[in-house]
Amino acid sequence: MALDGLVLHALVHELQACVGGRINKIHQPNDNDVLLHIRAQGQNIKLLLSANPTYPRIHVTSQQFTNPLEAPMFCMLMRKHCEGSVIEAIEQVGMERVIRIQVRQRDELGDVSTKVLLIEIMGRHSNIMILDPSTGTILDGIHHVTPAISSYRIVMPGSKYTAPPEQEKRNPLNTNKAEFMEMMHAHEGEKAENRIVNSFSGLSPLIAKEIVYRSGYPSGEELTEVILEWIWKAFRELMEAATNNRIEPEIVESRESGKLYFAMTRLTHIDGEPTRFATVSECLESFYGDKAERDTVKQRTNDLFRFLQNELNKNMKKLEKLHETLEESKDADKFRISGELLNASLHTVKRGDKELETVNYYDEDQALIRIVLDPLLTPSENAQRYFKKYTKMKNSTSIVQEQIEQTHQEIDYLRTLLQQLSSASMADIEEIREELVEQGYVRDRQKKQRKKKKQDKPILACYLSSDGIPIYVGKNNTQNEYLTNRLAGSNDTWLHTKDIPGSHVVIRSDSFPDSTLLEAAELAAYYSQAKQSSQVPVDYTLIRHVHKPNGSKPGFVIYVNQKTIYVTPEEQKIKLMKLTMK
Repeated sequence: MALDGLVLHALVHELQACVGGRINKIHQPNDNDVLLHIRAQGQNIKLLLSANPTYPRIHVTSQQFTNPLEAPMFCMLMRKHCEGSVIEAIEQVGMERVIRIQVRQRDELGDVSTKVLLIEIMGRHSNIMILDPSTGTILDGIHHVTPAISSYRIVMPGSKYTAPPEQEKRNPLNTNKAEFMEMMHAHEGEKAENRIVNSFSGLSPLIAKEIVYRSGYPSGEELTEVILEWIWKAFRELMEAATNNRIEPEIVESRESGKLYFAMTRLTHIDGEPTRFATVSECLESFYGDKAERDTVKQRTNDLFRFLQNELNKNMKKLEKLHETLEESKDADKFRISGELLNASLHTVKRGDKELETVNYYDEDQALIRIVLDPLLTPSENAQRYFKKYTKMKNSTSIVQEQIEQTHQEIDYLRTLLQQLSSASMADIEEIREELVEQGYVRDRQKKQRKKKKQDKPILACYLSSDGIPIYVGKNNTQNEYLTNRLAGSNDTWLHTKDIPGSHVVIRSDSFPDSTLLEAAELAAYYSQAKQSSQVPVDYTLIRHVHKPNGSKPGFVIYVNQKTIYVTPEEQKIKLMKLTMK
């Protein structure tokens, strides 16, 4: 599953299309990623360099990124040394997970200078650095490593670049049969796949298992010379395919464990349905893209998640208390009866009595009842006290019922926001935060910064159905309100999951086949709290039957004349639908 040397070898071959291209723009959307906008061979290419500690990678991307209002210092330095420069070379260091991008630029004085972008893909130690190749000096790194962290490899402006320590492994692409046999014998006593991993650089345990599986080696058998010959043949075939760039990038989901695996070749040893890709970049973006974005969104929205979850818990407790109060109010008649019985027996009660025992005339059996009295009050005042309790509880019933209804609406609203945050992209976060500011839930932390103009239109996700009909999806309440109340026409079809927090979905057409309706319903289910469920109920009706009540929460609507369709959302099918942002 790891991004190993073989995958990077294939990727570097693919990135040769960028050589000779010019870096027109550089952005740093977050603390770990850098985006290079390259113009090469008559096309625009977006190259993502990521030093994410969980998802480090490099590949061409079509993903949309939201950039900060102020560029970070590392981005400013990248722009100074690399923006407008020409890419001279892209190469892999041996078979290691290190890529060098050499760029040439003319400075303000017209002098030509060369810089090297170094991308090290090493898990939590991943980094992106700018080097001066003439001196081997680090100009800066996206992640600083001080002497307190590592005395061996310091990544600070002005320090000398030190390569990662050698692992004393052979390059598998340049290995002959004799060397292969020698290395395999050198690790005698280990499993076949472990011998391969420990002998050759750039080969992950996943690829080692694939080589052993292709050799036909019977599991558990002794590694004889004959079996080593089989393994060598499978090894050589795979290395020749990598050398000649005969790659077949694919992602496989294991039927046994449900885990996803990817490689630059077919993974025949994993029992699962593969998804194949034309390029390594497409494979990496499909595997990492959503995971990395979800991770980044989660970091950016941790405070909102905690706040909304706390608010939801408060309202759930409030609802319990309100229901308890409502149950108690059902006993209001007991206080009225006690007051009336006390009034009827005033002549038998004197001040200082603690209770009255009398016949309950309202009871069919005429049973005796004990009425508790306040000895400090007169009999008449005790009676009035019971009548006041009765009146208070009777009046509170309507108020409590109103509060219960409001609390239910509040809970639905908070659940909707939590669902929207769970599926939000980087571009959606600020709209959700602004909505919470407008609704008075959180304070505006960016008053002094540039604010969004009121006339700006939200950017909506627009999918094309298999019939070529546009289907719009609102991923937060700002987008939902704009889509349903302003963009959609009266004869367009509106969809929403039934009684489940989710997105507004609109089919922008007066007429369409059932296949488009089914795909729109799947989108509504996918962008809802029932994303992982099957047979999700989705209501659909015409826009003219959808109305927003006055004073209601953002995104809240009521609708009539609806029909219901049941669908099971499939993530892979949604990903394959053509998506644009409008």
